[in-house]
Amino acid sequence: MKSSETQPLEYSTKQNELNIFGFWMFLGAEIMLFATLFTSYFVYEHRIGSGPLGSEIFKIIPVIIETLLLLTSSFVIGLGINAMRMNNKKATLIFFIVTLILGLGFLGFEIDEFLHYIHEGATLQTSAFTAILLMTLGTHGAHVTFGLFWGLSIILQIKKRGLTPEAANKSFIFSLYWHFLDVVWIFIFSFIYLKGMM
Repeated sequence: MKSSETQPLEYSTKQNELNIFGFWMFLGAEIMLFATLFTSYFVYEHRIGSGPLGSEIFKIIPVIIETLLLLTSSFVIGLGINAMRMNNKKATLIFFIVTLILGLGFLGFEIDEFLHYIHEGATLQTSAFTAILLMTLGTHGAHVTFGLFWGLSIILQIKKRGLTPEAANKSFIFSLYWHFLDVVWIFIFSFIYLKGMM
């Protein structure tokens, strides 16, 4: 086993290294899931039937706010991991809590966005376009929701047991997951919203 002085806490045991490697493999499967959703979206984005176009239902201001909230949360979780590596429990907890608050804000705007779509008559049954749009956004939103509960459980573990190698490992893996959601959102913002508004 490598010395903890030269190795970050999250990599400090062989099991921790295997956990991180395994999670990268899991993210590979997640990439395939979202790649399938994006491919389906590109196939069906013009099949609107009698339903609305993206340009008719997308609202730029809420989408920009969602993007800023998620990008900021990704930066803050990075600060949390840095604080964890410096063995600063209090700062780690603060940064993780702020990350989850920003994530909750993102989710609130996304739920409001879904209600707006329903009000505009854009449901799963309206057209192929609205179905794949809601499926793609909903899948990302479900991942964010899961992330909020996961992050909360890590906060409670750190608060109770401190920055142990196990807690550090879970925290780092969670940060990878959160950054992944941020990257997926950048694709959603660029190829669904911006492209759809043109």
